[in-house]
Amino acid sequence: MVKELEQDNLGQLISDTDTVVVQYSASWCGNCRIMKPKFKKLATENENMTFVMADAEKFPESRKLATVDNLPTFAIFKNGAFVNQVQTNKFEVLKDLVNEVTSN
Repeated sequence: MVKELEQDNLGQLISDTDTVVVQYSASWCGNCRIMKPKFKKLATENENMTFVMADAEKFPESRKLATVDNLPTFAIFKNGAFVNQVQTNKFEVLKDLVNEVTSN
């Protein structure tokens, strides 16, 4: 399941959750819309992680938790700490990012 961030509280969610995968996006971003169903598919395959959609424009504090300078950006946080991120519109690159955390 993918949670849609409804307030600028991603930091709290990250500190309360073991592993969080975030898709930073914006309503105008075409590649973000293309990646959203792929992100949701990955969430169903990794139920031990929390997947979150965060609007990079609406939630600046949440955006600061990763270096978001292009969209879509995908970031992983584990045990409250930033692990890694990618800026991509390719499913395989996103999948590799998630696998990087699951293999550790």
